[in-house]
Amino acid sequence: MPDPLHILKSTFGYDEFRPKQEEIIERISSGNNALVLMPTGGGKSLCYQIPALVRPGTGIVVSPLISLMRDQVEGLKQLGIQAEFLNSSLNYTQRIDVEERLRANQLDLLYVAPERLFMADFQNLLETVNIALFAIDEAHCISQWGHDFRAEYLQLSEIRKKFPDIPCIAATATADAPTRKEILERLQLETEDLYATGFDRPNIRYSVILKNNVKQQLLRFIETEHTGDAGIVYCLTRKRVEEFASWLTDQGHQAVPYHAGLSTEDRQGHQDRFLNEEGLIVVATVAFGMGID
Repeated sequence: MPDPLHILKSTFGYDEFRPKQEEIIERISSGNNALVLMPTGGGKSLCYQIPALVRPGTGIVVSPLISLMRDQVEGLKQLGIQAEFLNSSLNYTQRIDVEERLRANQLDLLYVAPERLFMADFQNLLETVNIALFAIDEAHCISQWGHDFRAEYLQLSEIRKKFPDIPCIAATATADAPTRKEILERLQLETEDLYATGFDRPNIRYSVILKNNVKQQLLRFIETEHTGDAGIVYCLTRKRVEEFASWLTDQGHQAVPYHAGLSTEDRQGHQDRFLNEEGLIVVATVAFGMGID
């Protein structure tokens, strides 16, 4: 098998592994399972991306967020990795093309929405291809104790039953004790499969203040601390997203909305602008994905 450290250096450009990464990668590459708890930016993705390059076949990555999926796949393509995604943003021709590449063993990694994973035709396709591993991103969505429970994720236990010999890695940045326990149980993982690192992120600062004329507070925050910077403003509802995006634009800032009610073209266009333009503010619901790079 290819050497994981060589792949880390030659493909991803890092000289050494972060804590726990090497041990987890060796475990998955050798055909075992893992539940990985690392902070956002701690290197969770490499824990399944490198084993997918080491092992023969395609790594199937289950991800709940379209924007995060696109972001990760584009980043992998820039590194020369054969990666694609399957979700509702693709048209029929695009979907067939991706499925044909999967069938021809031309993909290193395929990111799929959980809804797509359990469609009968895709299940039948999986039975005909060589699967390197299953990776479950944002694994806290499995747990009803988790902060972002997704009913579709409960079915992932069926994948483990259907493909018991394929290694499975579940990854999340946030899981308390009850959530960890439920993830382990639902995915039929053992306690020794659990790997957890600390959650301290020295490069991130959290400030919490009482709301008092929130629009003016937001404007002061942007103009005094982040003039000209790109950023994301999260709102709880689509209506508030539209309201705040319009208001920030009226105040002279470049701001666009992002929520599930927009067309696929608008969402993709706004995400592409955020990735490529300087100083753009995205006002979004969590549909934009808080794990976005």
